[in-house]
Amino acid sequence: MDIKTAAHPPPTFHLTLTTDRPTARDLLKALLHTIFFHRVFTALTPATHDVLDLTLPYVSDDEIEAVIEKRTGAFVRYLDNGGNGGGGSGTDGHEAGGAGGGGNSKATLTLHFLEKKRRKGWFVAKADEETIWETWVITLSLLPSAGGSGGGGIAGERNRALMEKSLQEAVMRVIDVANSEKGHIPPITSTETNPFPFQILVGGRG
Repeated sequence: MDIKTAAHPPPTFHLTLTTDRPTARDLLKALLHTIFFHRVFTALTPATHDVLDLTLPYVSDDEIEAVIEKRTGAFVRYLDNGGNGGGGSGTDGHEAGGAGGGGNSKATLTLHFLEKKRRKGWFVAKADEETIWETWVITLSLLPSAGGSGGGGIAGERNRALMEKSLQEAVMRVIDVANSEKGHIPPITSTETNPFPFQILVGGRG
């Protein structure tokens, strides 16, 4: 299935997370669930989860949960391997490796939302074409380790405060976009649980 960018570049929204390594996956999952909560336009069973001292929405959809688990797992492997493999992309689980290198202090995860269109042929229907209509780029910056999840002592308390602040700011940015940026959202023409396919790419390092 082809994936293309629309004739006019789709809006791209940038988010930043500051985290230590042990907490990286939890924060990334929390932010992705928040984005999906505002971009799944069908009925969802209300659910929340607590991350640090924040209570955030949780998308209780088996397919989305599974993809988030898989992609965030690939992301932390990408961090641990210094960008060697462990990356991934796809709506259907197609994997792709990352670039080589040493340890990462920054890395990005990109989320594309897609609109599925049926291509027309002269005599037969052609394969569906997917066009990107919105992109989210999450840049994760790693803090020096303070030991454990959030660590202990002054360094651990400082890390925890920075992580909570960055997550809260990122979540508020998502809410702001969801409330103010609506004109580019395609019409819903499918009765599927999630009418818009999506793609998550792991890669990019600092």
